[in-house]
Amino acid sequence: MKGNERRGSSASRGYGHRWRLAREVFLAASPFCSMCSTDHRPVAATVVDHKVAPRLQEAKQGGDPDKIKAAWKLFWDKDNWQPLCKLCHDSVKQRLERSGRVAGCSPSGVPLDPKHHWNRR
Repeated sequence: MKGNERRGSSASRGYGHRWRLAREVFLAASPFCSMCSTDHRPVAATVVDHKVAPRLQEAKQGGDPDKIKAAWKLFWDKDNWQPLCKLCHDSVKQRLERSGRVAGCSPSGVPLDPKHHWNRR
């Protein structure tokens, strides 16, 4: 089974015409990557990322109408969206979702992950 068959079409996952229109409006209003852009080095955002994954496909497979409704609500919640460049979306964000940890350190050597033991009081 190919990956596309397992995941379903983009439209079945919610990324159809309505999403593409909303994505364009959001990126026009928030054109820079929220992870790597700085005032001195702006990086164009090309992806609208869900901060918390709505897990719409899982909700649909489960068949529970309340979970499906909650997943759709999270999917369309603009407070749950963030503009990212493709590199951050495909690397930093994916690593964060898999491990639950923010990688890297500040220039002073302090880990960026707020849950790291060095950042606990």
